[in-house]
Amino acid sequence: MRKDFQLEFKDNEIINCTVFYPSQKVISKTIVFVHGFKGFKDWGFGPYLSEYFRQKGFCVVAFNFSFNGIGNDFQNFTELDKFARNTISREIDELNFIIEHVSNNTFADLSTSKIGLLGHSRGGAVSILTAAQNKQINALCTWAAVSKFDRFSKRQKEEWQKKKVLEVINARTNQVMKMNYSYLKDILENKDDKLNIEKSLSSLQIPLLICHGEQDIAVPVKEGEKLYSWSIKERTEFFSIPKTGHTFDIKHPFEESNEKFEKLLSKTSDFFTKFLN
Repeated sequence: MRKDFQLEFKDNEIINCTVFYPSQKVISKTIVFVHGFKGFKDWGFGPYLSEYFRQKGFCVVAFNFSFNGIGNDFQNFTELDKFARNTISREIDELNFIIEHVSNNTFADLSTSKIGLLGHSRGGAVSILTAAQNKQINALCTWAAVSKFDRFSKRQKEEWQKKKVLEVINARTNQVMKMNYSYLKDILENKDDKLNIEKSLSSLQIPLLICHGEQDIAVPVKEGEKLYSWSIKERTEFFSIPKTGHTFDIKHPFEESNEKFEKLLSKTSDFFTKFLN
C-alpha cells in the first residue's frame, strides 16, 4: 500500500511525500529516501526502490524537497523560481522536519522504532550532515554521494557573484535552470561548520554504508573513497559497483531494473535489515 501526504513547512511551502507501507500492521523500521540535485522522489528508480524495500518489510518515506523545482504533477520542473532559491541548509532543515514527522507517526498510527536514511548524490551528503546531528537516525546509506558542495570553477563563482544567478542546463529536459547566488553563499559561509562533510563523517556515531559506481562520471568514485577516508572505519563499509555509473544504469522514465542495480538494492537491504532491527 502507498499513500500520498502533503506537509506544510515553516514558511508555508509544501513538501510532497509518498509513503510505502509494508504488509505487517506494526512498523518497526522506516527508510527515508533523499533525492539529489535535479532529482525527485518519482525519478527513475525512486518508486521501484521504494516498492522493493516495502516488500522487504520496511516502511519507506519518499519526498520532494519543496524547492526541488518539481510541480504538482510530480514529474516536471514547473517551479523553477523555487529551484533558484534552494540552498543546502534548507534541505537539511526539511529533512529534519521529515524525520520529526516520521518519529511522531504523522504518516500513520503505527510505531516506528528505527529510522534509516538512504541518500543519492547530493542527497547523500545532505543525509550525512543531518545524521551527524540528529540522534533519531539509526543507520545511513549513501548512493553516489558527493564529497563536496562547492563544485564550481573560480570563473563560475566570480560570474555568479556578479550576476547573482548561475544558469545550469538540465540535460534530460533541455531546460535552463537558474540558481540564485544565495546557494553558493550558503555553502561558503557554512563550509567550516554546518556544511562540513568531513567533520560530520568523523563524528558520525551510527552504521554507514557508502555505495558508489566505479564508472560514475557525474560524481567520480574517488569522492566515495574520500568519504570513506573521513569516516569512522569500525562503523563504515565502502561498497563499489563495477561497470556502472551515477544512476546505476537506470534511466527516467523507468523501464526496467538490471543486475547491477539489483546487487545494490540487495546490499542496501541487508545493511538496513541488520542495523534497523
